[in-house]
Amino acid sequence: MFFQVYGANALPQWGMLIVVILGLILLNEFARRTKLGGLIMFGLVPLAMTVYCVAIGIGAHNGAAWALNNQTHVYMNGWFHYAKVYAALTGCIGFMMIKYKWGVGAKEWFKPFPFIIVAINILIAVVSDFESAVNGWNKWWLTTEGVWQYGGAHNVMNGIAGLLNIFCMTAWWKVYPSKDKKDMIWADMTWVYILVYDVWNFAYTYNCLPTHSWYCGIGLLLAPTIAALLWNRGGWIQNRANTLAIWCMFAQLWPLFQETFKDGSQWFRWAVLPVQYPQGVDTIKQLYDAAGGAAATVGTTVDPSVVAANPTMMTVISALALVVNLAALVWIIAIAKKRHINPYKEDVFTFQKYYKDSMARADVS
Repeated sequence: MFFQVYGANALPQWGMLIVVILGLILLNEFARRTKLGGLIMFGLVPLAMTVYCVAIGIGAHNGAAWALNNQTHVYMNGWFHYAKVYAALTGCIGFMMIKYKWGVGAKEWFKPFPFIIVAINILIAVVSDFESAVNGWNKWWLTTEGVWQYGGAHNVMNGIAGLLNIFCMTAWWKVYPSKDKKDMIWADMTWVYILVYDVWNFAYTYNCLPTHSWYCGIGLLLAPTIAALLWNRGGWIQNRANTLAIWCMFAQLWPLFQETFKDGSQWFRWAVLPVQYPQGVDTIKQLYDAAGGAAATVGTTVDPSVVAANPTMMTVISALALVVNLAALVWIIAIAKKRHINPYKEDVFTFQKYYKDSMARADVS
C-alpha cells in the first residue's frame, strides 16, 4: 500500500527491515543499561563522527576530490540531517543526566528539558515539511541530497499535525529516574502520545525522506515502540531519542545503505521506494532525464504532467496524522477540564494501566 516491497527484491527488503529493527533494539539496550554503554554510544561515537564530518567539510571546501565524492558529503549534507543528529544526541545526553542525577539533571528546574528538546526535534521536522511544500507545490523538486520529492498540501497538513503534537505532550515536570537507574521515566507519555507521534513522524518521513522512509519511518519507529510496550514502560521517549541518534549517526556515515540516487540507480537490493514514484526506479530515471540528467541542480523542478506522481498515500497518512493529533489534544483538554488541572504541570492519564505500570518503575524521591 505504502511501499514497493514486492517482486525480486522483496526478500532483502523485508529481511533488512528486520535487521534494522533488531539492531536498533539491541544497541538501545546496550546504551540504556549501563553508564559505560551510554557514554560510548552518545559520547565516543558522536565525537568520532564529528571529527570525520568536519574533515570531509574542510576537504570539500578546499576542493579535494576524496571529500567532494564522499557519500556523506554528497547525500547527507543538508541542514536537516545535521540538525537532527545533534538535536537527538542532545536529548540522549540530557536524559542520561536526569536518570543518573548528574549535575543539573538532579534539579527540579531541569525537568522540562525533555519536553523542550523533543519540541525542538519536532519543529525541525515541521520546518522541513513546510520547506517541501514551498519548494515543490504540486510538482517534483530535487533536494540538496539528490532526492526527488513531491510537495503539496500533504506537507502543510502534516506540518500542522507536528505543531499539535508538541501540545499533546503532557506533565512536563513529571519526569523521574527509574528505580534501577536504567531509564528516564515519563509516565504520562502513554500509548496515546506514542500512537499520535508515530503516525505524525511516519507521515513526515514518508513526505520528506521518501527514499529512506522504509527504514527511518517503519524500522526506526517500531524499535522504540516495541521496547516501550513490552518491557520498558515509561521509557519510550528515551528509547526514541537513543534509537534516533544511533540511526542518524549510522545514516550520516553510510547513506549508501538505503540510498536511491537521483538517476534511479541503487547500491543495494534492499533499497526501497514508496508508491509516490508510480513506476519505481523508472520514475526517478524519467525525472533525471526530464531535468537535464547530470546538469540537474538543487531546486530543479519537474511538472507532474511530464513525469507522473502518485501523492495519494502521502495525503492519506498526512490527513490521518492531523486527525489523530487533533483528537488527542481535544481529549487531553477534556480530561484537564473535568479534573480541573493544568495538563502541562500535572499527569493526565493517571487512569491508564500504562501510566500505573510506568509510575511503579519511577524513583520519585
